[in-house]
Amino acid sequence: MTTQIQLQEGIKISSAIAETAQRKWQDYFSFNTDHKVIGIQYLVTSFIFYLIGGLLGTAVRTELATPDPDFVSPEVYNSLFTVHATIMIFLWIIPAGAGLANYLVPLMIGAKDMAFPRLNALAFWLIPISGILLLSSFFVGAPQAGWTSYPPLSLISGKAGEEIWILSILLLGTSSILGAVNFFVTIIKMRTPGMGFNQMPLFCWAMLATSALILTATPVLAAALIMLSFDLLTGTNFFNPAGGGDPIVYQHMFWFYSHPAVYIMILPFFGVLSEVIPVHARKPIFGYKALAYSSLAIAFLGLIVWAHHMFTSGTPGWLRMFFMIATMIIAVPTGIKIFSWLATMWGGKIQLTSAMQFAMGFISIFVLGGITGIMLASVPFDIHVHDTYFVVAHLHYVLFGGAVFGIYAALYHWFPKMTGRMLNEPWGSVHFILSYVGFNLTFLPMHILGIQGMPRRVAMYDPKFADLNMLCTIGSYLLAVSTLPFIVNVIWSWMYGSKAGDNPWKGLTLEWMTTSPPPIENFKTTPVLATGPYDYGSNKSDNQSDTTPHSKP
Repeated sequence: MTTQIQLQEGIKISSAIAETAQRKWQDYFSFNTDHKVIGIQYLVTSFIFYLIGGLLGTAVRTELATPDPDFVSPEVYNSLFTVHATIMIFLWIIPAGAGLANYLVPLMIGAKDMAFPRLNALAFWLIPISGILLLSSFFVGAPQAGWTSYPPLSLISGKAGEEIWILSILLLGTSSILGAVNFFVTIIKMRTPGMGFNQMPLFCWAMLATSALILTATPVLAAALIMLSFDLLTGTNFFNPAGGGDPIVYQHMFWFYSHPAVYIMILPFFGVLSEVIPVHARKPIFGYKALAYSSLAIAFLGLIVWAHHMFTSGTPGWLRMFFMIATMIIAVPTGIKIFSWLATMWGGKIQLTSAMQFAMGFISIFVLGGITGIMLASVPFDIHVHDTYFVVAHLHYVLFGGAVFGIYAALYHWFPKMTGRMLNEPWGSVHFILSYVGFNLTFLPMHILGIQGMPRRVAMYDPKFADLNMLCTIGSYLLAVSTLPFIVNVIWSWMYGSKAGDNPWKGLTLEWMTTSPPPIENFKTTPVLATGPYDYGSNKSDNQSDTTPHSKP
């Protein structure tokens, strides 16, 4: 009898310790299977690569400040923009989205962890290995064929660097596939009892759509790169026109992945905005089902528009027409999201927190990027500005102005949950203003440059473009400086920031119904839904205090 009592008391003590235990700093440098540790590992690692990629981008803009190659040689310039683009896409935006999802998805659906924790850890550790491989290509002749790596240029310049580039992308693609499998199974099978699909946070819907895209499109890119690798190493002629190969086939395979990759990068941050805006506007989300199902529509349509990148590659007229119409149609589900976010803010009690500022900046910039996207979907206009700086401007308005502003909105919103401390709001506003002004100063003039005919991917250009290029370069320096207040803010606040409490924003999704930061297994008891995730101002929300835990034993 005494032994039984002691055993029961020991179990109670062990449970109490497990509920309150927190990770040590050493855990973040180890092969850890806690999804929260892995999420922060993703975010910190991807941000480091963002800084590296940003330095390379600043070097590119420094070279373009004048028409002559007076900063780096044309060959080095080609390597700089190739590696810059690769880092920003494969080592910054995509892993940052995966990091947020790793941290948030189990918490949002009331699970203790991801479905496959060891697979999750493996997916992360492929990231730094791939990044080191990619950067090492500089020492063996960095690739100079652009991030698209189109043959035949990729077959004749920097073969060693090109092969390392291919290997790093294959490993990064493997990481994405492993993560997508994990997210898909976790969201489908591990939701807390009572949470149906129409009760899920919209971020989870966005990750379902993203995972479906990754699983469908990434293997095609892997196949294309393996075939290109055979051409490089063994002399096969899949894409080599000198041996009867067809480089256009590579373009089809590459863009079958790389246009959906735009939505792989942006969909998670569509989900972020659907979480941030209702909380900081204190108003229920407008059009929940439309927002949820539009993510799936974007994922589907994103798979059938790839050849709009190839209007100048000999595509038949009837096929051009199909891809032009399909590309324009994809604006419909995207527009649904924009109008739903604006309707959510309309009449709300908007709090201009740093997270909300970046969310609103996201909308304003992404809308402009979407308008230029519709312009590029039109065959005649696309042919006119093909391979000009208009395309560069459009790409950055969608991916930097969209995804990167979305990342910052997410970090300002969920930093208190991750660390238990608040970021400094005035410095957050400084960060936003510098980012917004620097971004538009850098990329807005590129629309004019493109319409006037300045080609991209070249270091030397007509002197008539010099003034606008100098303006873009000054903007890039301001954009680079904008990261400094953010870095200082994060480090200072993590150590000395004011305590956040469990639910500083008074949110209603499940991640706010546990401690900040959460315990190792997330929840002390099995969470159940007491309100909808966006029921701000409803009777349920009023009766159930905004900070009441939605859980029961």
